[in-house]
Amino acid sequence: MLLCRISLVSQTLPRWGRRSQRGGGLLLRAVSFSSSRCHGVSSGEGSAQPAESGSGQGQYRDTVLLPKTDFPMKLTGQKLLDKELEIQQDCKFADLYSWQRERKAKKEFCLHDGPPYANGDPHVGHALNKILKDIRNRFEMLRGRQVHYVPGWDCHGLPIELKALGELGTSGLSPLQIRQKAREFAEGAIARQMAAFQRWGVMADWDQCYYTFDGAYEAAQLKVFQEMHSKGLIYQDYKPVFWSPSSRTALAEAELEYNAEHVSRAIYTTFPLATLPPNITKEAGLDSVSVLVWTTQPWTIPANQAICYMPNAQYSVVKRLDNSELLLVATERTANMAALLGTELEVVSTFTGSQLEGGICKHPTIPSKEVPLLPANHVTMAKGTGLVHTAPAHGMEDYSVASQFKLSVDCIVNEDGKFTELAGPELHNLSVMNEGTDRVISMLKECGSLVKEERCVHSYPYDWRTKQPVVIRPSKQWFINTASLKDKAKEALQKVRVLPESARSSLLAMLDRRTYWCISRQRSWGVPIPVFYHRETGEALINKHTVSHVAQLFKEKGSDCWWELPIETLLPAAVLKKSKAGPVGDYIRGEDVLDIWFDSGASWAAVLEESDSRADAYVEGKDQIGGWFQSSLLTSVAVRNKAPYKSLVVHGFAVSEKGEKMSKSLGNVVDPDVVINGGKDPSTPAFGADVLRWWVAESNVFSEVQIGPNALNSARDSISKLRRTLKFLLGNVHSFDPRSQAVDPKEMHYIDQYMLHLLREFSIKVTDAYSEFDPGRVIRVLQAFISRDLSSFYFSIIKDRLYCDPEDSLGRRSCQTVLEEILDGVTRSIAPILPHLAEEVYLHAPGHDEGETLFRSGWIKSSSVWRRPGLEEAVEGACAIRDSFLSSIPGKNSAQYDLTIAIEPGLLFELMESLQEEPTSTSSQLCELMMSSRVKLCSELPRDLPSDALLKHGTFLINLEGGVIREDSAYSIAVVPTSAARCPRCRRFTAESTDCLCPRCQTIVSQSQ
Repeated sequence: MLLCRISLVSQTLPRWGRRSQRGGGLLLRAVSFSSSRCHGVSSGEGSAQPAESGSGQGQYRDTVLLPKTDFPMKLTGQKLLDKELEIQQDCKFADLYSWQRERKAKKEFCLHDGPPYANGDPHVGHALNKILKDIRNRFEMLRGRQVHYVPGWDCHGLPIELKALGELGTSGLSPLQIRQKAREFAEGAIARQMAAFQRWGVMADWDQCYYTFDGAYEAAQLKVFQEMHSKGLIYQDYKPVFWSPSSRTALAEAELEYNAEHVSRAIYTTFPLATLPPNITKEAGLDSVSVLVWTTQPWTIPANQAICYMPNAQYSVVKRLDNSELLLVATERTANMAALLGTELEVVSTFTGSQLEGGICKHPTIPSKEVPLLPANHVTMAKGTGLVHTAPAHGMEDYSVASQFKLSVDCIVNEDGKFTELAGPELHNLSVMNEGTDRVISMLKECGSLVKEERCVHSYPYDWRTKQPVVIRPSKQWFINTASLKDKAKEALQKVRVLPESARSSLLAMLDRRTYWCISRQRSWGVPIPVFYHRETGEALINKHTVSHVAQLFKEKGSDCWWELPIETLLPAAVLKKSKAGPVGDYIRGEDVLDIWFDSGASWAAVLEESDSRADAYVEGKDQIGGWFQSSLLTSVAVRNKAPYKSLVVHGFAVSEKGEKMSKSLGNVVDPDVVINGGKDPSTPAFGADVLRWWVAESNVFSEVQIGPNALNSARDSISKLRRTLKFLLGNVHSFDPRSQAVDPKEMHYIDQYMLHLLREFSIKVTDAYSEFDPGRVIRVLQAFISRDLSSFYFSIIKDRLYCDPEDSLGRRSCQTVLEEILDGVTRSIAPILPHLAEEVYLHAPGHDEGETLFRSGWIKSSSVWRRPGLEEAVEGACAIRDSFLSSIPGKNSAQYDLTIAIEPGLLFELMESLQEEPTSTSSQLCELMMSSRVKLCSELPRDLPSDALLKHGTFLINLEGGVIREDSAYSIAVVPTSAARCPRCRRFTAESTDCLCPRCQTIVSQSQ
């Protein structure tokens, strides 16, 4: 062994002046090498057939061991679909999850499934998410862990209710009738989605899925609700919320979509300063100043209660030179205002914002109303005038100001988005977003306060279900005090691994934006908030006794019982007594249901195991940063002071090949069912499930994931190339049983040992990539291994030994042992991504009992003994020389040349001696590596080289023991055309004449006769 001889080598180096004695190599001598490489072999797996037919040469074909396998090179169309379904059936895909749950395992891997919404057919977004999860689950199962993965569905909410009712609407229907139709619709969507997920090969507990409309789930959810209420984190209040007039319900931040192309009618309007601030009353010429404000929501002007300023900013009174009007604006915004108004602005006086304290303005459209100037932290100088119109009922930050200064929070908008009587007779019943805005602007014009109107394109919140704009209006709702949870949630997130790490900042930003969470909805299809109200006072009755009782009823009967059972059952005497409440007749049941984000956010409590109840991973799209990821975090931190997950994986969205969002109107929607089974159009072939899975794996899932004909055709072609490699491997181990015929690595040829070393490195890289949720890296590592290490290198070198050596020879069995290990390693490495192909290959592979399946037999089996000291240097040193040789004869057949290698005595010489004992050989391991007719190894080039000899020089750096031993060794080569003839059997140039077999083939043929 090399490292065992390092000290000896260092002692003998000064004495080397001639060729070392035979048998004294740095590596243990290999068995005598009996053959070389087939000539003319390309880097592909399917070429170079020895013993070509014609002219009498076909007589040797039967003596050549060509590949044999029933494994098809290609599967397309219906045959492909039938094979995948056959594999799922024969390999018991449906039973795999339960099998692995029942086996003994030291570790568990829990991937908690974020529930898809049960409101439609499966789409490519589902495919991206479910397949990505399945790839990781199958990998974890293969490497011996017990996988916990329970699929779920989010079943409540307005989209399902709207689709279920269609054009009927809710008019004339009772809550129970609405719920029945919604449940039926959700169940249909679940059935279709589940069937698709199973067809994609997703391994899961399909018999024990979780559904948010299941009674047991709802009971677990109410337990979380009750614990949060007991801690004072859930409360009822009257405050502004996002309100959807089109849905007639309150919305949470996660239920909004922001339309970047929304157009508002922005206005600049004045509020006359009725009372000058005390700190600036001494200033001369400020008798008729108006405060200039800007807003994109003119309809909120009637609800104005104050104008806010930035205390530390500079403000100026400016005079318009076109009409002498005096305006108060932020000094920083003066130049912008002058450009906007098209006139010069002369600065009359300047002072700090804090000096504005105490100033009072007149409301422009309500002359009797006075509004104060107030300091506020939310004022910015990015847009507008630096003075902010404040309507506490219709703005979150405005409401904060109202809370601080005890301002009125009067709502002037009803549930339909129309002005109420409080807005005045001119505005009553007008839609605030349409004719109401028109009328307010007209009123401002009439009173002379409108300074300018402009078209403003900006991002504006829309209802994610109806795609209509929302408004902000106050109503009495149930809230979670997220402000008090924020610091704990951030602390918990620090212990969570986030992939990609860049998503962490978005998670933290979303938490900062959410000061409270409105969890009540004014609909029927959802989990009822378990609250009762006093008939006369309206006071809420809700405590641990009432909630626990209702939760038990939900567990037994489902939440329909909230409407089905009499209130005496929902609120029995025993519960009333514990609650110290009056008679049941004094109470009515509440009508609101819980936000669906609270439904799904409590899934950890209903689904995860009790032992830790923290999942190893949550894996969802980036839209869940403000959705399920956040709602799960907040509920878990509130109840248990920890996150429900150890890691978060945030993937992008599926988009068209042009990077566009998929839309029926654009005609770019890709249906996963059509991808698998093909479409009516011949241009949409059946790709099968594995192509869909390869597309997911190959994509950079941390950004937007493009899908279309090009991506799918590329995936299919990649799998076809992989099949060719697998067919080559299967064909060459058809007569080999690794259980009885495998060769010990110590007895193998060095090139074979080296390939085991590369296979071990490959398996480590693949394992690391899967562990990092990076199947794209798995594919890149796989393709590099196949193209660089196998097809272009190892396969080219060993074909002669495979095809032309005796069947049971040690050299051939050594090669087959490695090929079987490579076949096994490659098959297992692709199994999480391509389970159908992997099992198909396994059915054809040797070395296991009939009926055994790959997924029940473990991960890649590599051994540390495959990495031998000195082995890498020996083979790679030879490869460096080989590269010099091949580059000297570009485009030529290396088998037609004799090669002389000259190396000065040293480590490199000793390493090459280990590959060739004789001075000259046509059958050494070194000759096989060089792919030449003959190799001569010497310490210096002969002086009598032919005149046509090609000369080349090079160096190879030997680096051993981490750099302790380093030697930069020089070598020279001489290349001359061989004088030998081509053997008609093996096609190597090692025969005496063209009609004569080479010595190796003569022996084999004579023994076969």
